[in-house]
Amino acid sequence: MRLVFFILLIVNTIANAQSTNAPLNSDYYHWLDRYEIKSGKISPEVFTTIKPYKRDAIIRYVDTLNASGDIFTSRSDQYNLEFFHNDSWEWSRAESSNSKKPFLKRLYKKKPDFTYVDVPEFDIHVNPVLYVGAGKDNNRDELITINTRGAEIRGMIDRKIGFYTFVGENQAVLPQYVADEVTRNRVVPHEGFWKTFKDTGVDFFEARAYIDFNLTRHIYMQFGNDRTFIGNGYRSLIFSDYSPPNLFLRSNVKVWKLNYLFQLNRMAADARTGGGRRYPEKFAAFHHASVNIGKKLNLGVFESVVFSPKDSVNSNTFDFSYLNPVIFYRAIEQQFGSSDNALLGADIKWNAFKNVSFYGQLVLDEFLLKEIMAGDGWWANKYAVQSGIKYIDAFGVSNLDIQAEVNRVRPYTYSHYSQYGSYSNYRQALAHPLGANFSELVGIVRYQPLPKLNLTVKAFYIKSGRDNANENWGGDILLGYQARQQEYGNTTGQGVSNTIATVDFNASYMLKHNLFIDARQLVRRSRSDLSGYNYNTTLTSLALRWNIAQRSYDF
Repeated sequence: MRLVFFILLIVNTIANAQSTNAPLNSDYYHWLDRYEIKSGKISPEVFTTIKPYKRDAIIRYVDTLNASGDIFTSRSDQYNLEFFHNDSWEWSRAESSNSKKPFLKRLYKKKPDFTYVDVPEFDIHVNPVLYVGAGKDNNRDELITINTRGAEIRGMIDRKIGFYTFVGENQAVLPQYVADEVTRNRVVPHEGFWKTFKDTGVDFFEARAYIDFNLTRHIYMQFGNDRTFIGNGYRSLIFSDYSPPNLFLRSNVKVWKLNYLFQLNRMAADARTGGGRRYPEKFAAFHHASVNIGKKLNLGVFESVVFSPKDSVNSNTFDFSYLNPVIFYRAIEQQFGSSDNALLGADIKWNAFKNVSFYGQLVLDEFLLKEIMAGDGWWANKYAVQSGIKYIDAFGVSNLDIQAEVNRVRPYTYSHYSQYGSYSNYRQALAHPLGANFSELVGIVRYQPLPKLNLTVKAFYIKSGRDNANENWGGDILLGYQARQQEYGNTTGQGVSNTIATVDFNASYMLKHNLFIDARQLVRRSRSDLSGYNYNTTLTSLALRWNIAQRSYDF
């Protein structure tokens, strides 16, 4: 893998100018998706199913939309357009990014950047990161808190090699329902290694970094440690950003109306080894191809395989066949008698009307058509389905956006006979946070009544099946499916029922570029006969956030 990387790096000496990514942020990315839907046409610059987006592509696309004259119509829309231009000013060259009064005459000469260098052979942007907040959870006697300090750096060398680095040190006292998840699974959601902080909190370090280079005008590659999100919904059943950042080698081809992604990830098969030993590792290879059909429809297909050179059953070598960016993984499995975990499926986005978009995903793990037709609930009929709709400027109200989404995942989907093959990383799901064996309804209302004020209400209703001790009803993807409870009669939500209803209200005001004050009110009701899942949560919090996305625990 190192050899491949260095060969590609050498090839890049003849590459074109390139761009780093805009970091994953659901609010930021919603704005861009909103304007594509408002235009009524599929974007020719940004294939929105593949996230993160590149900064240069974002600028080209919003400029194309702005030229049409009927997209950025309200005051809030105009503010968002200026935000995009300022946030990636090295590509937009927007005059609005210049500060009228730089701090100490040398700092914040540009509104988004603490300091920067912008010369033909070198471009760098340096920014502090801060996230401090406190709140009250009715289930904890102490305050819940978050304290993040860090830095973010991005830039280019000779406009051919791009680089990005984020580091952050964190201490937090988590809401009780999140702390319970830490106790059960011994990992902090979204994060990697952690340790106890003052008996009741957690301490963890974050690091994301990659380099970026273009091989040709239409092909770029990235190598580093970061997250990926595949899909157009709030959730992804294909590949989400829920688990910790991990090592990846990514290649993307965008030509004509086609986009093709190949990605190889190295992940942690477990996070509990003891004795100071290295965590066992596994790999995931991923293909995704999509095509724009006409001006309104995008169709995509994907295939992924999770594999390991060595696990508790097999002692193999690294299978270099999976590095082939255009082969069918199932063929490799069958030819070499592999027992790796392969998934395949499809996604769709249809901007049916000017302000309305439909989307969906289908994931197939294992299934037999005759067993599905029989309707007997065979355990290996493992699949996941998503369908959703986005309504922009709803009911004629500017900047009022509504989204509804349904997710359903059958029992035992994403699981394998061991954690070396499960669709997980560092004991956390690669797709939906709940793993499998659940049905979910998501509703989101976003409103931007003033340019700097964003109001968001998220509602979740979930029916999930949990396990008693020494049981496996198919919800925990870390459990081997060979220990399943039954062959037939399996239904979604089986086991010990857990019903969760959550309403999360957030008001976010932008004081300066990428400096926010957030007020949040969350009400969560969890009902189950299983100990640890039956209580109510009322949470109120206030936070100051600078150059970092909001932290949410939506499960």
